[in-house]
Amino acid sequence: MPTDPSQGVAFSAPPTGHLPERMPDWHAIWIFLELYRHGSFRACERELRITVSSIRRSVSKLEKDLNARLLTRHPDGIRLTPEGHRVAAVGAEMEQQVLGLLRAHDALAPGEQGTVRIAVTEGLGAIWLTPQMVEFQRRSPGLRIDLSCGMTSADVLRMEADLAVQVTRPEALDVKVVRLGYMHLMPYASAGYIAEYGRPTSPAELATHRLAIQIAEQAATVENLNRIFAGAPFTGTIANTTNASSAHILAIANGAGIGWLPTYVSPLRTGLVAIDCGATARVDIWLTYHPDVEQIPRVRRVIDWLRTSFDAKRYPFFGEGFIAPGELPALDRFAPLKDLFQQFLPPA
Repeated sequence: MPTDPSQGVAFSAPPTGHLPERMPDWHAIWIFLELYRHGSFRACERELRITVSSIRRSVSKLEKDLNARLLTRHPDGIRLTPEGHRVAAVGAEMEQQVLGLLRAHDALAPGEQGTVRIAVTEGLGAIWLTPQMVEFQRRSPGLRIDLSCGMTSADVLRMEADLAVQVTRPEALDVKVVRLGYMHLMPYASAGYIAEYGRPTSPAELATHRLAIQIAEQAATVENLNRIFAGAPFTGTIANTTNASSAHILAIANGAGIGWLPTYVSPLRTGLVAIDCGATARVDIWLTYHPDVEQIPRVRRVIDWLRTSFDAKRYPFFGEGFIAPGELPALDRFAPLKDLFQQFLPPA
């Protein structure tokens, strides 16, 4: 039985000019790729919302079509055979070709009608972009924004999103990466917390307080805390930890402890008190997307809007240099955060 040199997998030799009798099914190849990426049948079931039995049938069919054993099962998940690794590599290339076909189809669509999917960190998505998005869509009534907020990075190469706004630089080589600006973080607390525990004036004093901490993939919390408290051992209390930006800011606003927030919350008049004690941090804000999507009119319009939304000339808190909150202008035309979460925040 001949072997395809690019895959090392045996196939039945078809008659000249005809397809193989058992042409591999693309859907089965895609499920096999997802199983490989997630590492186990159960994890794949959760992510794809396909039953384990359906995944098994799909993989078995693919193995039968290719006449090759692609994986072995173990207590901690699955492991690919050498043939499985070769099929996964070729399957990933096929996936990119299919996704490229879909992007090419989108680029043929006239005008700026349709949906653009944006993956963005929760805080930037909920607090900063959402109020502006409503105004932007009034000017583009045929444009629908699908905003996915979370603290895990989206893979734009696999079309998990058309555009991704994140605070960790993407590592993929085949994506377009644009620095939108910078986010400056500093400690904040509620007025009630400061009345009860006082306001620290240095990292050493801060190290004795109650802290509310956000721990998530893109938060870089441990690195920042190690740097801030390098010369002042922490003797306080970690009062609250969460992975969600919304829960984090509400914990701080309700007096759980001192926590780090972007300086853009000050112009939004949240009632939170900025604590300028030399414990700031800065992170880059990145926009990433597949180069082909720039050819899609509706996506290109959203890219322009995102650039404007983080323009440091309009919004100086996204500039490279730190600006103390007291020197930042108020943003009266945006809905204050306390109006968005008024049932959760304590009275000012």
